[in-house]
Amino acid sequence: MTNKRVQSGWAFYDWANSVYSLVISTAIFPIYFAAICPEQIELFGTSFESTALYSYSLAFSFVLVAILSPFLSGIADYSGNKKGFLKAFAYMGSAACMGLFFFDENQIYLGLGLSIVASVGFWGSIVYYNAFLPEIAAPEEQDQLSARGFTLGYVGASLLLIINLVLATFAEDFGFADTGAATRFGFLLTGIWWIGFAQITFRRLPDNVHQRKPKESGYIWQGFRELRAVLKLSFENPRLKVYLYSFFFFSIGVQTVILLASLFGSEELGLDSTKLIATILIIQFVGIAGANLFAWVARKHGNILSLKISIVIWALVCVLAYLLQSDDPWVEYKFYAIGALVGLVMGGIQSVSRSTYSKLLPETQSTASFFSLYDVSEKVAIICGTFVYGYLIELTGDMRASALSLSIFFVIGFLQLLRLKRSTWVY
Repeated sequence: MTNKRVQSGWAFYDWANSVYSLVISTAIFPIYFAAICPEQIELFGTSFESTALYSYSLAFSFVLVAILSPFLSGIADYSGNKKGFLKAFAYMGSAACMGLFFFDENQIYLGLGLSIVASVGFWGSIVYYNAFLPEIAAPEEQDQLSARGFTLGYVGASLLLIINLVLATFAEDFGFADTGAATRFGFLLTGIWWIGFAQITFRRLPDNVHQRKPKESGYIWQGFRELRAVLKLSFENPRLKVYLYSFFFFSIGVQTVILLASLFGSEELGLDSTKLIATILIIQFVGIAGANLFAWVARKHGNILSLKISIVIWALVCVLAYLLQSDDPWVEYKFYAIGALVGLVMGGIQSVSRSTYSKLLPETQSTASFFSLYDVSEKVAIICGTFVYGYLIELTGDMRASALSLSIFFVIGFLQLLRLKRSTWVY
């Protein structure tokens, strides 16, 4: 029987952790990083362009998650302790966000290091969070529940972003020495918000859903066996395998756009932070409608058709970004329009892709291991995307060419979805 209280607690983790993805990885931190860092940063005896180094540091954090996640997920499934791993990563990520309070122009390496740890904590926790979805909701409930989570995330993250903007704008009125100090305090608030509201999720999610009783020793070996069995099942399931191929390619585009859009606006188009934040808020609020719209399309016409429509719009976004010119008098308003388009499909493709994967899973007790495979596909995609984006910036000095290159990955993801028979479109 469906437990609505458990489902609400699960969805509320999006409210808690989405402040990281908006404030730290998308909006304020990248702008702050670009503002206080010199154009060239020396690291390990090599000089890097600062925005490229930031891109590489994100890629490194995803490498760590991609390596750790499968093995830890196998252990979590074997022990029945997904919630324990969710807590561990959430505490680690939120603590790193709070540590960014000490990041200034004299502590650039500290800022890079803590941003990596925060990224690992966020994305690591998402694996175990997602793994609860098929355990707490019937297949016909999963699209709407997934969309509810993203909706809560957009609202909560936007609320904290607005609070941080008010603090930064009226810094001296709130007792801060300057805007930089108020911005760093916002990073502290982000960590407190994340772990504070996560307590609701921790209290409501069940422990050891399948009542697994592991032996006291051999966790690592048993976890490895759990993972190996999941990999075998995944590659023997043609629908799941094709879907993961598609998910990998379109995730390269989606996540790279989300992570690096603010740097594109500031460095390539010369937009100031106020305009960038306005665009990000547009994306968030339109995203609420988008998540629910595409969940409705999935419910009425099938998950795959919903994803296809999203992918086509994403590819269009990349082309439109390439056409933007910094000397265009209308560039600000065109950037807002593209931001609204991104908002429409961002929540839609994320919520529907998560619920689609959940529905394609076979009957299993190893949901964390299956979702670690999903997560690794996404992380490797992000590694590829951020590396290609950063490399093209170094090679050409033109972010517009990097943005256009992302459309190729959406096309490949779309072509993979064409391989799925229509009988798999509706669940």
